[in-house]
Amino acid sequence: MFDRLTDPAMPAVAMNEADYETARACGAYIQVTGPGGSVVVKVTDRCPECAPGQLDLSEQAFARIAGGVPGQVDVTWRLASPSGLGAVQYKVKEGSSAYWLALQVRQHRNLVTSLEVRVNGTWTPLRREMWNYFIAPNGLGPGPFTVRITDVFGERLVHTVNLSPGTTQQATGQFARH
Repeated sequence: MFDRLTDPAMPAVAMNEADYETARACGAYIQVTGPGGSVVVKVTDRCPECAPGQLDLSEQAFARIAGGVPGQVDVTWRLASPSGLGAVQYKVKEGSSAYWLALQVRQHRNLVTSLEVRVNGTWTPLRREMWNYFIAPNGLGPGPFTVRITDVFGERLVHTVNLSPGTTQQATGQFARH
């Protein structure tokens, strides 16, 4: 899950459990089309009470697609790859240490499918939790860490992340638009 401060100007959406896929969709951008138009929104949370295919749109997003219809409307949606984003960011969760680490990828243009850390020359995948952090339950030492993220299109970015709990670190580069 993302806090609203990650991008307050971007309309948000909570996604049904099936499509949320244990946070795999969190941070992705989707284009939602309804009877009144379409809007690009950022997946920031899950919606446990939503049926498969359903979305819970922010008021801002709903107003743009509903065409003045109150309540629920039929929509379609697809992954989006928006322009105008800066570089990828990494949030090091408060409480992270050399003995337990949680990293969140932020401001990524495309859906992130994996995060790996280079340990002794080998790329080691970290497990993504429902709350959208990738976890190293036994930590990775004092850092810094070389991380590799892969998007849904197979593109990879490699960055260095410092062990600095509670901070969001600006990386360089961004996934290509699709």
